[in-house]
Amino acid sequence: MRALVKREAAPGIWMEDVPIPEIGPNDVLIKLEKTAICGTDLHIYLWDEWSRQTINPGLIIGHEFVGHIHDKGAGVRGYQIGERVSAEGHVACGVCRNCKRGKAHLCPHTEGIGVNRDGAFAEYVVVPQSNLWRIPDRVPSELAAFFDPFGNAAHCALKFDLVGEDVLITGAGPIGIIAAGICRHVGARHVVVTDVNDYRLNLAKTMGSDRVVNVTRESIDDVVEELGLEGFDIGLEMSGNAQAFEDMLEHMYPSGKVALLGILPPESMIDWNQIIFKGLEVHGIYGRLMYETWYKMTQMVLGGFPLHEALTHQIPIDDYEQGFELMRTGQCGKVVCDWY
Repeated sequence: MRALVKREAAPGIWMEDVPIPEIGPNDVLIKLEKTAICGTDLHIYLWDEWSRQTINPGLIIGHEFVGHIHDKGAGVRGYQIGERVSAEGHVACGVCRNCKRGKAHLCPHTEGIGVNRDGAFAEYVVVPQSNLWRIPDRVPSELAAFFDPFGNAAHCALKFDLVGEDVLITGAGPIGIIAAGICRHVGARHVVVTDVNDYRLNLAKTMGSDRVVNVTRESIDDVVEELGLEGFDIGLEMSGNAQAFEDMLEHMYPSGKVALLGILPPESMIDWNQIIFKGLEVHGIYGRLMYETWYKMTQMVLGGFPLHEALTHQIPIDDYEQGFELMRTGQCGKVVCDWY
């Protein structure tokens, strides 16, 4: 089968012919229909510091996908050949303390599809039955292909009650863009998104943000005054930028709540006075709740959530280099690659 492989410890990704993976008794073999490019895939493509420390060359990348069950192990129950599915990208151990108490998304022994084990930028991928998620007929495959980052946005945005609240989102990457739509969908009063990329800020506006801020030209102070706010009730940090996080803390209303999804640099400095004296609640977000987040995001799409606004490019898999270049320049939302 064809697959995108991180063949060398160097920038780039390579299309290669590799064996079709074998299934275990509790596994399914999925024939891929579409695979989306994730920021993680871009990190691997660029071979940055995180990738050099994490990725073993020879890996098939990719963890955002949709396809059909092609084969299944003898122990698989409740699924049929031909069913359309996506899958949770974190394979938890199932036996640790967190797995046993319903917090599998925080399993310390997690293996990431396309990170620690072969992934879904291929004609076929093997995943455990426990990780499958059925895709309803009414959900288009091009949207189901990026349910994984949709789930990140949903897990983060839905951490706190948003109804009637004023929300600041720092970072208009695809997850931040989708999160803006979720905040609007569930009843936030004001949704403000900051970034430096006008293309993606415009996508955030299309998704539901009623105010976007390019911080190279405009300040959050001006927007707070314009909207008549004393501060923001909810902060969703999606940028991984220390200055953006500092700006967020400065503009939070006392007793506000902050969810952190962006990965801040190790050298980031935090003004703890902003957190302590304002009584802020700060919560780290990782992955998706297994599988409550998957249920909620599926129902949101079935209920009319405009996830399609985050999808800007669909390309044949043979044009994958174009897709990675779009991601590198930031002139895109979600990029989905078609296998056939």
